[in-house]
Amino acid sequence: MRYLSGSRVVLWITAIVVAVIGAGLAFFGGRLVALGGSWYYLAAGIGFLVTAALLMLRRREALWVYALVVLGTLAWAYAEIGLAWWPLAARGDVVFLVGLWLLVPWVRNALVHSPDAPRPRALGMAGLPLAVALVAAGAVGIVAMSRDLTDRFGTLASAANAAAPPANHGGVPDGEWHAYGRSDYGDRYSPLAEITPQNVANLKVAWTYNTGDLPRSGDPKETTFELTPLAVGNKVFICTPHSIAVALDAETGKEVWRYDPKIQVSPDLQHMTCRGVSYHAAPADAPPPNGECPSRILLPTADARLIALDAETGKPCAGFGDNGTVNLWTGMPQYQPGFYYSTSPPVTTRNLVIIAGNVSDNVSTHEPSGVIRGYDINTGRLVWNFDPANPDDTTPIGEGKTYAHNSPNSWSISAADEQLGLIYLPMGNATPDQWGADRRPTDERFSSAILALEIATGRLRWVYQTVHHDLWDMDIGAQPSLVDLSVQGRPVPALIAPTKRGDLFVLDRRTGEPIVPAPEKPVPQGAVTGDRTAPTQPFSALTLAPEGRLTGADMWGATMFDQLACRLEFRSLRYDGIFTPPSLQGSLIYPGNFGVIDWGGIAVDPVRKIAFANPSYFAFYSRLIPRGPGGNAEGQPESHQSPSGGSDMKKADESGANPNHGAPYAVDMGPLVSPLGLPCQAPPWGYIAGIDLQTMKVVYKIKNGTVRDVAPVPLPFRMGVPSLGGPIVTAGGVAFLTSTLDYYVRAYDVANGKVLWQDRLPAGGQATPMSYRSPSGKQTLLVMAGGHGSLGTKQGDAIIAYRLP
Repeated sequence: MRYLSGSRVVLWITAIVVAVIGAGLAFFGGRLVALGGSWYYLAAGIGFLVTAALLMLRRREALWVYALVVLGTLAWAYAEIGLAWWPLAARGDVVFLVGLWLLVPWVRNALVHSPDAPRPRALGMAGLPLAVALVAAGAVGIVAMSRDLTDRFGTLASAANAAAPPANHGGVPDGEWHAYGRSDYGDRYSPLAEITPQNVANLKVAWTYNTGDLPRSGDPKETTFELTPLAVGNKVFICTPHSIAVALDAETGKEVWRYDPKIQVSPDLQHMTCRGVSYHAAPADAPPPNGECPSRILLPTADARLIALDAETGKPCAGFGDNGTVNLWTGMPQYQPGFYYSTSPPVTTRNLVIIAGNVSDNVSTHEPSGVIRGYDINTGRLVWNFDPANPDDTTPIGEGKTYAHNSPNSWSISAADEQLGLIYLPMGNATPDQWGADRRPTDERFSSAILALEIATGRLRWVYQTVHHDLWDMDIGAQPSLVDLSVQGRPVPALIAPTKRGDLFVLDRRTGEPIVPAPEKPVPQGAVTGDRTAPTQPFSALTLAPEGRLTGADMWGATMFDQLACRLEFRSLRYDGIFTPPSLQGSLIYPGNFGVIDWGGIAVDPVRKIAFANPSYFAFYSRLIPRGPGGNAEGQPESHQSPSGGSDMKKADESGANPNHGAPYAVDMGPLVSPLGLPCQAPPWGYIAGIDLQTMKVVYKIKNGTVRDVAPVPLPFRMGVPSLGGPIVTAGGVAFLTSTLDYYVRAYDVANGKVLWQDRLPAGGQATPMSYRSPSGKQTLLVMAGGHGSLGTKQGDAIIAYRLP
């Protein structure tokens, strides 16, 4: 009797828990039905409630009713998503576990009305239907686990091309890395072949250098370590988030020199990022005046300076600008510390250093200029300026004059072809991103476009726009990659522009004409009152964009509860597919502005004519907030201008409420995530992909990375996670990538995408690696592990070198 009494207590607790689950499912499931969503959650909630009532009455029929819940869940889940394991598991996990619990003796025994009844027979008959239902569900789950419906496997036939790379490809010695993308071609290709698919698993740590530059009090949330180092001769050159330049011994990693510009960190700074420094060696026939700094490092700083340093000593080059420094605020329409600086390394050519800059997103309609400027590499004298609001006059601006405010900016890395005399700039938007009614005709022309400017004069040669009237922050974050292709039997100098939306635009870099077709197609209409949407957008035939539109069935969660929350959010948002305009209701933006491909770009093998990419898929939401009569956003206090010209209202950080001062709407935006913080759309969220540049086909696309470092429970499930940063490829046929949200460096066979090797990193690796030959002749892989504030990955300060024993 005491055993039965204890069972009854367990039974009552179970009934209460089942009733609470049922009530929640029925209530929120009813809301989902009212929004036009699935009826399942309402029906399941009713099933849970009936089960709970029967449990309270100690009726064995409770198990039979719950068997119907299990079978109904199984049938619904299979009808929605088939045998895709992770979506299937999210729909059935709670249902399955509750079913198992209902079969434990403490629950079943309490369902027997008479203590004198033959217990085994009565209990076996009572639980049989539920046991059968659970076995069926388990069997379907096992089958689903054994299948992979998300990966596309294939082999790049051209990857077998073992032709020797051209010597000094891109004008860089084979064993060195002179620019962010190794050369100004931006291909992220190393001609070194010592590391191969056969031996890469033998890589070992050769040395580790810790910069000592960690996040400080007062830094912005987006303090990042997005660095790609340079390797020149016997030195490696780096910069840290706080714009400290360091030279390391390329063999041992020991510090050779260190230069700290002691930046002033403005409270209005949106990012704290230094993606790299630039290198320039004076041509033999054009030595610098007085022989000063024959080789120099160009350092952009977070307080908008450009500093030239002697590559040998780290001392400022006195003849450059004002004792080694050019003030990039010169000519800006108004001085707003923190609202402008160059997060990316400039381009250095024979005679010039060409630099653009990042303008803070979504703070106001009156921000610094997106001007692009060319300075004399030796003296720092302004040679030309391309103001996107005044594109026809590149004559250096006169003293006391200013550039136009708020013009489109180029915050990422540019590419250049000195033989053609052109520099190629990926362009951002005129801020704010989600409101475009007040944009000038020049803003409309240059936003989210590739610009080709003459290196010598800054004059516009051509422009190709990837998004018209951009309202989605689909600016081009990736550096264009330059590669020579064969088109209809003719050699064509090409440019590949990867984009946040996932399309890869392949252009003739002489003219800007598409090589791969990119026809205009109709897109959703219906912007908010006062704004408009472009009737069509270009869609490249070469694309890594997600296939099809999201539906309620694509919503996901680690449990049925957060999946239901994601379905409710999905149904509450406006969504008409890609390019759904921002709205007062709130719009689902997919792909989101995290980007299918962002600043990490892609890696291109110019010999094999293949590309390796790491696309990510992450939905965002965008909700416009009308301003009240005083100009403030509804629900927000009035803003007041700070002495620096900024605002004491929350500054924009590309997530949450962004003020958009001067526009009729503020904007609330961010990733579409479940209550547990996981993406609302079903995994995979990140892949690696191999592209044949001769056929312009994506040959393989394989999910990449685990949820070990992002899930509430650190289990290394290979679900495919987003990545921020880019890959590199090598002549040895190996690609490397560190930028996934789990803390690993991985090596891949470029032919088929197979993971060949991985090593655990001490922090997030949201950066692009590089490879060089050490002075002792060893091919070296260099990776950064410093994390990313906005992504929440562990932050650190490590630079790690790997070599074969």
